[in-house]
Amino acid sequence: MEMSPNCQDSLQTPSVFSMAVRQLEIVADLIGLDDGVRRILSSCEKEFTVNFPVTMDDGTVKSFSAYRVHHNTTLGPAKGGLRFHPNVHLDETKALAMWMTWKCAIANIPYGGGKGGVTCEPNKLSSIELERLTRRLASEMSPIMGHNMDIPAPDVNTNEQIMSWIMDTVSSQIGRTSPSVVTGKPVAIGGTVGRKEATGKGVSIITKETLKNHKIPLKDCRIAIQGFGSVGYWSAKFLNDMGCKIIAVSNIHGAIFNNNGLDINSLGNHQLSNPNLATFPGVDTISNKELLSLHCDVLIPAALERQITAQNADQINARILVEAANGPTTPESDIILQEKGIHVIPDVVANSGGVIVSYFEWVQDLEHIFWDLEEVNSRLTTLIINSLSKVRNTAERYKTTLRTGALALAVERIAHGLALRGIFP
Repeated sequence: MEMSPNCQDSLQTPSVFSMAVRQLEIVADLIGLDDGVRRILSSCEKEFTVNFPVTMDDGTVKSFSAYRVHHNTTLGPAKGGLRFHPNVHLDETKALAMWMTWKCAIANIPYGGGKGGVTCEPNKLSSIELERLTRRLASEMSPIMGHNMDIPAPDVNTNEQIMSWIMDTVSSQIGRTSPSVVTGKPVAIGGTVGRKEATGKGVSIITKETLKNHKIPLKDCRIAIQGFGSVGYWSAKFLNDMGCKIIAVSNIHGAIFNNNGLDINSLGNHQLSNPNLATFPGVDTISNKELLSLHCDVLIPAALERQITAQNADQINARILVEAANGPTTPESDIILQEKGIHVIPDVVANSGGVIVSYFEWVQDLEHIFWDLEEVNSRLTTLIINSLSKVRNTAERYKTTLRTGALALAVERIAHGLALRGIFP
């Protein structure tokens, strides 16, 4: 997921993990969560930090810091993405792992929440340097990684190739090929069809379902998308193919707008050769702030966390906000959006397509039986719409927002699992 620069001042805003914990506290108070369970879920089971050297192409040696966090594994092994980004740090990784716990529980798939990342600038590394870094990382993380312990997947600035190197490194160390140690691999070595576009596919399914519930026709529905990386692009493409009008998108280089709708297929091809979207013909350049405040039916933040805050939430003019990114909306801005009557589909539901299809890949690897794209998409559609329905029912039961309803559903399922498993010894 690529994004426009984050304008948040870390000295003035709470940490990402404290934001995630605050969301949990709101739910815990609402459902009367047991204090012991509250303490368990407010912290992470494992926080793994490594610092390791990598030899650069010029012969120098650089040291990199990496993190892998398991938030809670009551319902299954840790599952979560691996990102390469200069702003990766432990606090962010803990928050993302917590959100993954909720996401997996809501989807009712047998995983706990995990997340990882390396603090680096991957665009400044050669392919050989990137491979060295990835393989050394896989080796360092191998004590907590495995198909029944922790299964990484692609995230920001990581892809099929990164997953291939991790799979090969772990397989070499254990002496046998283990495709199920990661998901998001190429199909040729145990990946699944539909995984690359799965998060965007899920966003489009959720958006379509939400528009239907609000009686907003797909044709010419106006949508703005912050972020035009993997998630943003595929969300835009699927929604465009459904008949929606994508009026604005952005990436790290800036944002563009066309009131009559953007040609998403041509824009995607353009970005491959020239990431500066402003050079695409027939568009107006706008700021990230202007994109977020556009009058539209649906706003889809598909960048990084904390993009909609108490400082800009009152400027949002969308009818529906679908969170394709993780944690794009702070708890304070949630209150403002609710007061404005903006319908928010929370990240733990909206962007769960990626982990759902990762689960499908993991199952196929373990069974050595693979599905075609039609089956993958059919199973994804059924599961993600069912998740949205259960979240709505939970929100109605507690007379609360979809976000709080979603987290309540997740916490109830995990608390039930904890009660059944008990506390060792």
